[in-house]
Amino acid sequence: MRAVSSCPGWFEREATLVRDLKGVALAGGGPLGAIYEIGALAALEEALTGFDFVGCDIFVGVSSGAFLAAGLANGISPRDMHRSFIESEEADDPFEPNVLLRPALGEYARRLATLPGLAGAAAQACLDHPFSGGLTESLQRLSDALPTGLLDNQGVGAFLAKLFSAPGRTNDFRALKRKLFLVATDLDSCAAVAFGAKGWDDAPISLAVQASSALPGLYPPVEIAGRHYVDGALMKTLHASVALREGAKLLFCINPLVPFDADAAARHAHRKRRSLAEHGFPTVMSQTFRAIIHSRMRVGMERYARLYPDADVMLFEPARDDEQMFFTNIFSYSDRRRLCEHAYQKTREELRRRADELEPVLARHGLSLDRDVLADASRRLSRPRARKRRCPAPALDHAATELARTLDVLEHALAGARPR
Repeated sequence: MRAVSSCPGWFEREATLVRDLKGVALAGGGPLGAIYEIGALAALEEALTGFDFVGCDIFVGVSSGAFLAAGLANGISPRDMHRSFIESEEADDPFEPNVLLRPALGEYARRLATLPGLAGAAAQACLDHPFSGGLTESLQRLSDALPTGLLDNQGVGAFLAKLFSAPGRTNDFRALKRKLFLVATDLDSCAAVAFGAKGWDDAPISLAVQASSALPGLYPPVEIAGRHYVDGALMKTLHASVALREGAKLLFCINPLVPFDADAAARHAHRKRRSLAEHGFPTVMSQTFRAIIHSRMRVGMERYARLYPDADVMLFEPARDDEQMFFTNIFSYSDRRRLCEHAYQKTREELRRRADELEPVLARHGLSLDRDVLADASRRLSRPRARKRRCPAPALDHAATELARTLDVLEHALAGARPR
């Protein structure tokens, strides 16, 4: 994780207490990214004196970051998010990741219904022009019957609509006390649209989150007011400029996806490097995707330095040799819990290391770091889970305890032995 300001020489400027707007911009990264961002947000919030994230003036979210930004704008703290999305058995309205894996049956049905007409048109084209590309044209016509997405993300919209219907919350951008912008991409024009901005604030927040996180190919485009929208990360990774244009002078940015440096990870673990190519297609594509979006984000950060010289932009992200952020099963409950705790502890570690550098910047905005909180090594995001006693007999109870301990050891051994 690194903290970066948009202004060269930002550490050296004289600290001047000012009243200004503060914001948070959350990038995408799928369920993995959301888990990391929850842990990082929780660590930052408890370490900052005079500030809490639900009290920000401006929220910007893209893709999975839109999910969390909408929650923060509705007064749901990082700790509350952790309880709902990670420690889900403790929540009144738990979110289960399997809602993200439901087949898009409605989309399949709609496309299947078009097949007879498309097949007829394709056959006619082939008969009319059998020797001039008729077969190729026929196959192209049939491709219109393919679904635009494999999975259905309507469950996300439904979950958020219910969550934001609770007292004190709202699913209406216009009813929020603070500014919320959720960025999606117009499929037909490739224009980035910030839902929540003037003229774009009449769509339900839950639907805007669904649109912002509709990764093409995985989820169908989301229709809003006759237009179709897909993942906001297609155009930019963070869209931090949305908050800077609104006047944010201190902007906290969290980007969960960075390219993995296998060489650095091997040096850190004192072992021989194993090529990512050995892990197959998903790993290669993950590395490629991360490299593209991270390179694009760095270009954006440099532009912010030139365009908004009076703003401080603080970027937090994982280290590039962080294997837990690259190799993890986000649909495993234990992995979700472990990864969120990992993000929390790594963010605390970085804040301790850079405290002397960060404090002058925070002081300009009336904030400070609580060094006592950062020095408290006992702090954890996840509480230890008490084991339930199921065997009343002492011998059986002891056996159950030993078995649980053995399973814990086995789980950690398997985690350490899995391919890197």
